[in-house]
Amino acid sequence: MDEPELELESRQAIYRAISDAPGSHLRALHRQLDYAKGTVQYHLQWLIDHELVEAESDGEYTRYYPAHAFAADDKRILSELRRSYSRTIIAHLAADGPLTTSELAERVGRSRSTVSWHLSRLHEAGMVEKRREGRHVRYGLVDRDRLLTLYVAYEGSFTDRLLDNVLDLWNA
Repeated sequence: MDEPELELESRQAIYRAISDAPGSHLRALHRQLDYAKGTVQYHLQWLIDHELVEAESDGEYTRYYPAHAFAADDKRILSELRRSYSRTIIAHLAADGPLTTSELAERVGRSRSTVSWHLSRLHEAGMVEKRREGRHVRYGLVDRDRLLTLYVAYEGSFTDRLLDNVLDLWNA
């Protein structure tokens, strides 16, 4: 989508940031653009009111997308891909095929309960399917090609909180 005619430089920067990293949330935009939080909020609301940006809640964050650029399912996928552990789980499922919670926990280096929580979110988002095999449940990707297409298209815009925190400390 071409950038709309926006008269203010700050509004243009916010719109461009959302276009470059769809699914960003307020805090991420605030940190990235170095505008006052109120300024970012004001311009986000203006962009929403003028139907240039859409806001979607993922239960934890309100995430912003260029208007009419993504289907609802793709927004859910991008929202989950913005979570570091979800991306890691998706990568392992894409590379190694269906895996159990225990197998994923071992590969990810996290507890089974943490991996289970992320798998539940990924399942609710329609990204992961469950298959019972005897006493085990194996998880696999629902639409591997679609997930990987979105991942590759926006990979550069996925920043981990750890990296954000390190950069915040560095800048301080």
